[in-house]
Amino acid sequence: MPAAHQPLPDTIARLRAIATPLPDYRTMAFEVDALDSRLTGGGLRAGALHEVAPRTCSLADDAAATLFLAGIAAREARHAGGPVLWVSSRNDLYAPGLAQAGLLSADVIHARPCDDNALLAVVEDAVRDGTPSAVVCEAGKISMVVSRRLQLVAADADLPVLLLRRHRRRDQDPLAEPSAAWTRWRLASAPSVRLDVSGVGRARWAVEVARQRGGEAFSLIVEGSDETGRLAVPAALGRRAAEAAGTARTAAA
Repeated sequence: MPAAHQPLPDTIARLRAIATPLPDYRTMAFEVDALDSRLTGGGLRAGALHEVAPRTCSLADDAAATLFLAGIAAREARHAGGPVLWVSSRNDLYAPGLAQAGLLSADVIHARPCDDNALLAVVEDAVRDGTPSAVVCEAGKISMVVSRRLQLVAADADLPVLLLRRHRRRDQDPLAEPSAAWTRWRLASAPSVRLDVSGVGRARWAVEVARQRGGEAFSLIVEGSDETGRLAVPAALGRRAAEAAGTARTAAA
């Protein structure tokens, strides 16, 4: 007997899209299918708290996490037409580096509170005010109660709060503490593609979703944010990027 007719891949994708209910919130798509297709709602929830931490305390991983957030904020700033508020008690923002990820200094308001308590107050006031299109903040220690409060104000304002969690100690995972964040990410630098000529290639990052509400953890390799804030899947990996990188090894509570 002839083999049964097999449905085409694009037909299967359309059927899955029909069967998947649309989210009741606004999303910020990465416009990278390998990422968006694995995120609940087809992208990041706009009105939510999202946490990002370097995988290690190395400067390379720290830079990858920072520029990852800068790219997200840059894309949302262009979409919403407002500035990005960057709140940090540290004085180590490097404007040319942020610009390479699409976030120009003219679009950034930098606030430097004296400690984490003042920092969280600035973030909450700014989100409730609604002036910035996105808020990026760097805090050392965030309790579950505080993260829940940030998640609630972000949802009420439909405004993304992007929290950078740097390593306080070499042997301590910043994402080991519980959090109400909608998504929790780990970022690490990855080897760049070898160029045919002498020069520096586009950065590559190992991106890991340690936890997301309503979805599974996963990891993959991407090319870092370009001057428009966009990521890309390395051409050599193509559609196999997620499979080549494997699944996430750990998940934070």
